[in-house]
Amino acid sequence: MNITDKINKYEITSLIKAAMSEDLGGYGDVTSKFLIPKENKSSAFIICKEQNGAVLSGIDIGRYIIEELGGNIEFSKIKNDSENLNYLDKVCTMNGSTRILLVMERIYLNFLQHMSGIATYTKKFSSIASEYNVKITDTRKTKPGLRKIEKYAVICGGGFNHRFGLFDGILIKDNHIFAAGGIKKAIDKIRNRVPHQLKIEVEVKDWKELGEAIKSNADIIMLDNMEVSMIKESVAVIRESLGTGCKIEVSGGISLTGLEEICKTGIDIISVGAITHSAPAVDFSLEFE
Repeated sequence: MNITDKINKYEITSLIKAAMSEDLGGYGDVTSKFLIPKENKSSAFIICKEQNGAVLSGIDIGRYIIEELGGNIEFSKIKNDSENLNYLDKVCTMNGSTRILLVMERIYLNFLQHMSGIATYTKKFSSIASEYNVKITDTRKTKPGLRKIEKYAVICGGGFNHRFGLFDGILIKDNHIFAAGGIKKAIDKIRNRVPHQLKIEVEVKDWKELGEAIKSNADIIMLDNMEVSMIKESVAVIRESLGTGCKIEVSGGISLTGLEEICKTGIDIISVGAITHSAPAVDFSLEFE
């Protein structure tokens, strides 16, 4: 998925409906129902209230929520996903039913704050890594049910998607290795069964496993939880044995601190669970005019 692939409504309709259900509980907005006349109309806008700015993600979801609520709201984007936002930048305007605007406010802001938080945090990693032609990718460490929007937010922040789930990529991890009786046995067995277009990635944590992965001609070798000095030595060994045909990935406890040092080792990919599971939310606010 790249930034031209926006999230289509049908992909997240169930998620939007779930968000509406938990907020409305089958009764609706009782405050607005008893306070605001049904025919009232208002104009509103959403602004970024993050002092240090942010990267936008999730803007189109506002329109999808309006459609699900059946509201007659005119929705206009000012900013697009992946754009950098400054403090107090407007991202969209809305005109129409006051009640619908009040109902959708928190539902929409929850999507924006979470997705833009991931995009903003990813941008911090990707801005550093891109200087060394290293790709920052996400992982499967996502919140249950939110993987689609979280992985899209990573793209908005300049990152890349790793496999979406267990179904679309082969990654032989430590428990697979244990169950199969070793890396060579695991790779040999899976290579004889896997469709030719799927690459075989294997996770290694020490020199013994690295040697097995190299001898078995793994397509991608993931260096897991290694010190920078060991990463650098491993890259040299892999390049000498397999050349640039084998991609090298680093994973395990990656943070912004020391990221540049890891990028300098000559690797290709860094997978970072933190960009989805630990990204701080971005502050947005809906204001009435």
